[in-house]
This record gives sequence, C-alpha cells and structure tokens, in this order.
Amino acid sequence: MNHYQRIILPVSILVFFFGSVFVGFYLCSCIFVVKKLRFADYLMLLAWFFDMGMAVCIFFALGKGLGLHAYEIAPEDEVPLNKATYTFVIFYDSASTAAKSSILTFFLSLTHGRKVFHFVNYATLFVVAVVGMALILEQIFHCHPLSAAFRFGTQEGHCEGIFASFLASSPYNIITDFAILLLPIPLLTRMTLPFRQKVILVFTFSVAIFVILVDLTRMAFLEHNAVVQLRLHHGASVGTVGDEDYTWRFPFAFMWSTVEVNMTLICACVPTLRPLAARFSPSLLRNPREKSEIEEGTLEGSQQVPSRGEAVAGELMDVITSRTEAEAEVEQAATRGTTDPFQKEEEPPIINVLNRRPASMLRLNVKESVPPNVLLTTLFFLWGFAYGLINVLNIRFGSLTQLSPWQTRGLHAAYFGGYMAGGILLGRPLLKKLGFAGTLIAGLYIYACGALIFWPSAVRGSLPTFVVSNIVVGSGLALLETTANLFIAICGPLEYSEVRLCVAQSFQGIGDICATELAQKALYKNPKDVAEVVNAQWTYLAIAFVAVLLSVVFYYLPLPEAPNDDLRRVAAQRPENRAKVLKYRTCNVTFGLGVWSMFFYVAGQEAHLVNFVDYVTYSDPSSSVSSNDLGAVGSTVWTIGRLATAFIMWKLLKPRWTLFILYIASIVFGALCIYTTGQTAVVMAMMVFLFASGIFPILFAISVRGTAQHAKTAASLLAASIGGGAFAPFAQHAAAVSRGQPWSYSTIVALWSAAAIFVVYLNFVPQAKRQVDPVKDDYIKEK
Repeated sequence: MNHYQRIILPVSILVFFFGSVFVGFYLCSCIFVVKKLRFADYLMLLAWFFDMGMAVCIFFALGKGLGLHAYEIAPEDEVPLNKATYTFVIFYDSASTAAKSSILTFFLSLTHGRKVFHFVNYATLFVVAVVGMALILEQIFHCHPLSAAFRFGTQEGHCEGIFASFLASSPYNIITDFAILLLPIPLLTRMTLPFRQKVILVFTFSVAIFVILVDLTRMAFLEHNAVVQLRLHHGASVGTVGDEDYTWRFPFAFMWSTVEVNMTLICACVPTLRPLAARFSPSLLRNPREKSEIEEGTLEGSQQVPSRGEAVAGELMDVITSRTEAEAEVEQAATRGTTDPFQKEEEPPIINVLNRRPASMLRLNVKESVPPNVLLTTLFFLWGFAYGLINVLNIRFGSLTQLSPWQTRGLHAAYFGGYMAGGILLGRPLLKKLGFAGTLIAGLYIYACGALIFWPSAVRGSLPTFVVSNIVVGSGLALLETTANLFIAICGPLEYSEVRLCVAQSFQGIGDICATELAQKALYKNPKDVAEVVNAQWTYLAIAFVAVLLSVVFYYLPLPEAPNDDLRRVAAQRPENRAKVLKYRTCNVTFGLGVWSMFFYVAGQEAHLVNFVDYVTYSDPSSSVSSNDLGAVGSTVWTIGRLATAFIMWKLLKPRWTLFILYIASIVFGALCIYTTGQTAVVMAMMVFLFASGIFPILFAISVRGTAQHAKTAASLLAASIGGGAFAPFAQHAAAVSRGQPWSYSTIVALWSAAAIFVVYLNFVPQAKRQVDPVKDDYIKEK
C-alpha cells in the first residue's frame, strides 16, 4: 500500500462511518420517536444506499490498484478497477442528488403557506432533480461504446474525462448547497424563541456551511491538479486534461467526492435529530424551568394571546424539529381558546432586520433619502466592479478559444439579448410582486448563476455554454438595472432624479475602472499562462459569492418601497402630467419616445465601446500608449463625464437642455471620428466618451416621469430597450470591414441621430417641456 492509499483508505472509512451513524440516528428518530416515515426520509435512505455503493467501489478500487500508476496495475485487475471507478462516479451523482432532494422535500413543509419561499423551494428542487439526472446520464454514457470505459487503452479516445466532469459540475454543487443553506434562514429569523433554542436552531441549520467548505476544498484540489497537468503537458485549457493514468494522477478526487457526499448526509440529518435528543437529553433543548412548566401545562403567560411572531415560531418549530404529538398537544393546550383558529395569516412582505414594513420612498425628503440612495449606490459600484472583471475575462476567453470578431460580437449580442429577455419577461412581474428588495435579490441570484455557468464553459472550452452564461448574466443585470435605476430616480424629491442617477451611475464606472485595472495589471498579466485561466474561473466564483452575500444584505436592510397609491398620488400633484399631445397624454408620449431613444442610444454606445480599441489602434498605430491603457483612459473620461453632467444639472441647466447638448456633441464628435486620423482621432473618440456618458441616466429619469402607477412597467421596458446594444456592433464591424475603421463611426452617428428625435420633442413641444421640467419639493409631504 503506497502513501496515496494510506491516506485515502482511512479517510474514506472514517467519513462513511460517521455518515452512516448520523443516518442511523435519523432513521431511529423517524421510526421510534416520531413514528412516521415521510417521502423525504425515504430519499435520505436511498442516498445512504448510494453512499454505501460508493464506499464499496472505492474500497474495491483501492484493492485493485487505485493510487498506483497504470503500468503498475496487474492486467487481471484492469477491468475490475475501471468497472469500480465507473460505478463510483454514477453512485456519486446519484447520492448527491438524492440527499439534496431529501433536504428540499423536507423544506416544503417548512415553506408551506409562504408563496414566494414555496416557489423558490420547488424551483430549487426542480433544478436539483433535472441537473442531477443529467449528470447521472452523462456518467453512464460518457464512453462510446460503454465497454471502452473498462480498458485503459480505449478510454482516451472514446470517453469524456471523469476529471473534467468532476470539475465542470463543481459550481452546480456550490450553488445548490448555498440555496439549501439560505432558503430556511428568512423564515427562521422571524421566530420568537428562548435563547437556547435559538442557538441550537441556528447551529443545526448552519452546519451546511461545512458542506460548502468541503466543496471548495475539493474544487481547489481539482484545479491545482489540473494546473500541474497542464503545465506538464503544455495544455491550454482545463478541459484538455484527460484521464490518462488517472489512477495515479487523480485518486484524491475520489476521496474528496466521498467526503463531500457523507458531509452532505451528516448535515442533512442534523436538523431532524431534535426528537431523539429530546427523548434522551431534554435539558439540552429546554432549561429546567421551561421544561417543568410545559409538563404541568402552565406555561408562563398562557392566558395571554400569543403575538403573531410567536404563533409563527410555534408553527415553524413543529415542522423543523418534528415534535412528538404529545409534546405538541401540551404546548397547544396552553394557548387553546386564546387564538382564532380560522384567522388567516397574512403573507408577509420581504422582512428586514428590523422586522418592520419599509417606508415609502416617495414620502422622503432630501435628508431622509440619503441613506437608501447611498446603499443602492454601493450596489452600483459593486456590480460595476464585477462587470469590469467579466469584460476582461470575456476577452481572455475569446483569446483562449480563438474566437473570430463575428463570434466575439455574437457573445456580446447574447449578453444584451439577456437584457431584453430579463427586462420583459422577469422585470415587470417580479417588481410588481416582490417589490424593490425582492427583485434586487432575484437579480443578484440570477447574476450569480450566470457567473457560475462560466466555470463549466471554461473547463470544457465550450462556446455554447459561454453564450448561455452571457444570456443569464444579462438577464440578472436587467433586473438590477430595472430595480436600481428606478429606485434612485424616485427615492426622494423628484426634482433631483436625474442628478441622483448620474451620480450613482458614475460609481458604476468607478467600479468598472478599478476592476479592469486590477484584472489587467495584477490578475491576468499573461493570458497564455494556464494558472491565469484557472484564476479566471475562481474570479467568476468569487463574483457569484459576492452577489449571493449582497442578496442576503438586501434582505435584512429596510429598503423603502413605492406603493402604487403613492406613485399615483405624486403624479397627480402635477397637472402637466394630464396634458395631451395629439390626443395622447404627454407622459405616455414622453415615455414612448424615451424607449425609442434608449434603444438607439445604447446601440450606438455599445458600437463605440466594442470598436474603440480597434479604432484607436488603426488611427494611431505608432502610439506609445497601449490600447488597454487608452481603454482605461476612456473609462475614466466616461465616469468624469457623468459626474460633470450631474453637477451641471444641479447648478446650471435643466435636464432636457443638458440632454440636448450631450446628444448634439456626441453626434458631432462621432462624425469627426470619421474624418480625422492619428492622435486627433484618439482625442475625438475620447470626446465621444465624455459627452455620451451622461445620456443614459438622464434618458431613464426623464422617461419615467409622470408614469404614476405604471412606473415599474416603464422601468422594465426601458431596461429591455438596452437590448439595442445587441445588433449595432455587427453593423459597425461590417462597415469597418467594407470601408475601413473610420467609416464605421457613420453607424454610430446614424443611430444617435435617430435617438436624438427625443430631445427635439422635449425642447420644442411646450407640453413636454412643462411635463419633464423639475419643480421644487416634488414629493408627498406628510401632513
């Protein structure tokens, strides 16, 4: 037995032993104490059978040579060893799927009656079941023909790598484990319980963190092993790591898979062991005074009507801890007759850390609106930082997979197609149903899922998977754009809507600059180094973690909301909103033209951003400044432009006049880009950055003015119109190929000229001028 086997064998035995002990306690609790087996319990038993199969396979494989070089394995042991590892990976996915399905099925009772959480519970269970079945089928049929899996000589040419499959599926394990960890927490935090029970409850549901830690350790080991093999064989992609001599190179992958599954079983069993603990050690769960009162049926305060929070706590504790019927009857007897059994519990809104309904943002004055706006501005910075990292990583992926310019623009189109889908299909219903906090949380989760999908695309070097990643990321950002932009625009006096949004969007630019510089100067200095390809995967994983943590923060912070009645009331305060232009209400015409302008403006903006490096390289090939540095300067000018625009609107000009000047200047400097060369052309392109930067926030804020109770629908359509950025880079690249880089800017000039129809309307139609011009103290004042 070599040193690999001396480590793998005892660790596998130990974790399987503890996993089996906890499953045994779990079944004893169900059969002998609660005296009831539910569907979740049968799933847990099924998971343990698969776990036992894994243990048998790994023990058998170790006996046949796992941990040795392939050439050291006896010929008669080759087929049995490969059959054992083949069966192991199938049992691994089966055990993981069954264990997670058991936990989520158990949570269905916990979330029953709470529509949002119940839906999320079902959605997570559906993902676990479908993806788990897909992984099982992939492992069964990963060789063609199946018999190729059983010989070392036929595996390389006829089988998908087991190692690459382990690595590609790792983010799925992480995100589902996070969902299982976070799903019950919002409900548990509403419970009113004695301190000791709270501590025990928090601990039992926090043990899932250990599964996540094991997942991360397993991923780190797999990635480290991949880098070693790539450097040894001069590979360029993690997905190129094959299974050659896998018995020597990857034996610890099997060990860590065993550890992960057994840790999942242990953590899944812990929350349901309370009845068994109560039977053998009642003092552990209750202090002596409380225990004696329950036994006597004289709980303190039993003659008082329980609060709503206490009623919820009792109901949830019944489900979470599976209390015995006798104990539950004693506690219910203490309060019987003091509550209305037919009273329907209201579905709670998103509950914050203060456990109170948030205020209406339309009733906040300047001073009161500062804290929530600062909080959302922090979100702008963080997602700008993540967006900057993703932009750099997309370029690295393109160079790694040698994408053509058309394919690169196809990825860009996928991203903005996600914007269109997210804004139309998700933005409006979620914003109306869940409010601002709930939609921000949903957007962050979708964004995190998109970031995690990058991991398997990088492992496999798969362009289709990367396209899906961009679509999902775009959909998540569409929800964030819909929610955050509208929040900043209407949180506080509406006279400062455009100023607030310009400032917030400038912090997004600051985050983008910081991330781009960090990525190019520190993280990814040499894209040909395989270690930096791995860094890209870990960066996406970190982005997903930050998004999940932000969602938790927004759940517990008291964000103000915008009720429809207040939206309707604040719009009714201005008679200009009821004026008409050509038989149509002015605010509706303003909004319709605003969507038109947004679509064409973003199309021109993205054409400029995507083509900027190619343009300045063509115009000034002898420049001593690198194209990356010029891109950083352009981003800085963009951010400065937004801050300057905010200051001008605050002190000097009305938003509509500012927007008019920005459009005209952008079109003029875009046209000058066509006819200039050298450093002059670079300066003209920088001026486009400067003047185009402030258009988006002013467009958005003006377009939603006066939309009243339809403001959330309006914000969703404006976010969907950002999808205009999908098609313009194709047209510009076609113009660059046919007539040269300078002429490609004619596309931008044409797009922005179409968008500028909006500012002509705003500044030369009297009803429109009166409708969009800010008025002092435009918010609902409390009497």
